[in-house]
Amino acid sequence: MHPKTTQPNCKDSYIKQLCEGLAYLHTHRILHRDIKPQNLLVDKEGHVKIADFGLSRCFSLPTKSYTHEVVTMWYRAPELLLGSKMYTNGIDIWSLGCVMAEMFNKRAMFPGDSEIDQMFKIFKILGTPTEENWPGVTTLPQYEVSFPKWKATELKSHINFNDSEEEEFLKLMLVYDPFVRSTAKALLGTGYLKKAKLTAPDMKPFPDTTEEYC
Repeated sequence: MHPKTTQPNCKDSYIKQLCEGLAYLHTHRILHRDIKPQNLLVDKEGHVKIADFGLSRCFSLPTKSYTHEVVTMWYRAPELLLGSKMYTNGIDIWSLGCVMAEMFNKRAMFPGDSEIDQMFKIFKILGTPTEENWPGVTTLPQYEVSFPKWKATELKSHINFNDSEEEEFLKLMLVYDPFVRSTAKALLGTGYLKKAKLTAPDMKPFPDTTEEYC
């Protein structure tokens, strides 16, 4: 999937298909752990497939300890950036939120060039996390009390939404607290996705983007 060439009338269909895919994986207790545009394949009929399961693994309840060095950095959930080894399928949902934002803006939402820069790019938009909006954040290995204290900003000032419904939907995914962050199943029950078609309508021929991947 190439966000720069994502057709406007296909965004909601793509997101719905991806939520269907993640709901299936998570129901079967599989974490993908590397959701990003390069791992999302789209055919000429608008069908989306999740690919590259090289970092995926099964998870169990209660949650076990895993490595936090997963997910391509631009799409990495804040709990991973802060060193948590106890995480859930919420990491895939955060990544999906980053992908959705990229579909609208035609560029990465949080393009950090290091882990600390990645965290700060997130903090500057969503605000520096606190115990109030993310209980336990100050106990994570990479959390520092010296982090700059940025205030949260409106997503609509950073993303080219078509309407408020899209903004509210994205907010469900870009939530700091992984236990409050939405699930794929819950996302499928929102009004935004209920009215979306599973197959993208009126597909146009894809432009050649070979040079951008080489």
